[in-house]
Amino acid sequence: MTSAWLLPEHIADVLPSEARRIEELRRKLLDLARSYGFELVIPPLLEHLESLLSGTGEALDLKTFKLVDQLSGRMVGLRADSTPQVARIDAHLLNRQGVARLCYCGPVLHARPSGAMAGRELLQLGAEIYGHAGLEADLEVQDLALDGLRAAGLGPLTLDLGDARIVRGVLAGVALDAQALTEIVAALTAKDRSALKSLSAGCDAATRDALLTLLDLYGGPEVLAQARARLPQRPAIAAALDDLAWLSRHVASAHEGVDIGFDLADMSGYAYYSGVRFAVYAAGSTDALLRGGRYDEVGAVFGRNRPAVGFSLDVRALSAASPATPLKAAIRAPWAEDAGLRSAVRALRAAGETVVCSLPGHEHETQEFACDRELVSTGGEWVVRGL
Repeated sequence: MTSAWLLPEHIADVLPSEARRIEELRRKLLDLARSYGFELVIPPLLEHLESLLSGTGEALDLKTFKLVDQLSGRMVGLRADSTPQVARIDAHLLNRQGVARLCYCGPVLHARPSGAMAGRELLQLGAEIYGHAGLEADLEVQDLALDGLRAAGLGPLTLDLGDARIVRGVLAGVALDAQALTEIVAALTAKDRSALKSLSAGCDAATRDALLTLLDLYGGPEVLAQARARLPQRPAIAAALDDLAWLSRHVASAHEGVDIGFDLADMSGYAYYSGVRFAVYAAGSTDALLRGGRYDEVGAVFGRNRPAVGFSLDVRALSAASPATPLKAAIRAPWAEDAGLRSAVRALRAAGETVVCSLPGHEHETQEFACDRELVSTGGEWVVRGL
């Protein structure tokens, strides 16, 4: 018989020390987004399945918990990603004609973990700009992403850039079914040359050579020059390379110390992104801290297809990767029925201080607080003194 206190696989409690760090990060990142002009939205955890999965593709479908709503009898899902919900909010509830900057932070649930060590309950934080097709919006979300990771104490950082239009430009005019396209994209992302040769065998020689060339197009700024020389001279590819050059130039000028790299074969999220995509890594990390890019088609299923760009991250994973933060300074106070003591404690808390009252028999238990002062009675008055 399974113990009642055991949790499902890849689900975990968050204990005080970790919870404190996660909450501090959440507040810091949302406050930073607000300083950029982003407005907070809180989509529901539960939504009708057809709305939740509209336009998101098979990958998100497999991650989504599904159940029957006992009130309506309709299928509902527990969100595995908040972006489709935010796109619905932009399209139907806000319905603004101009730019909408929206941010969010809330739990998402995955029916399947993304890896052996991954959890199935994430605290997803994201920021998205709707209504502006220009690179200025792409740059703004990249600025916010890099500033947020720096605020979390992470560095040195590497910004990895790519563009979904490059592979689309290479495959322009090639007849491929959905399964064949998915397999080619997977081989490109995994840099599996053998599989790519086999999968592209039915393509014309120029397309096959271009696909194999993409496997070598990763590294620093020299990659863009190599791509211009070696890839087909097509408008979509040229536009993508121009945009990547513009963005990298502006990011480099504003974020000293951030390495900028390019991986033109990494098509993670190919079915989702419509243009520039990016990921940010910290030194020594093989997993991206966050991912984002342009997804102009995300609102189409809601009847309002307008430009969109943004990023998202898991605050829990970010907290685990971030350096430890010091405990919050606090004042230790005794417990007593003395009215003056209780009044002094309330006044200190109202002034923004943290006051930990030591309950009888537990005078030295403070756990998550660094009590560097104490409240003592001196001459009939309660005063704070250093420890």
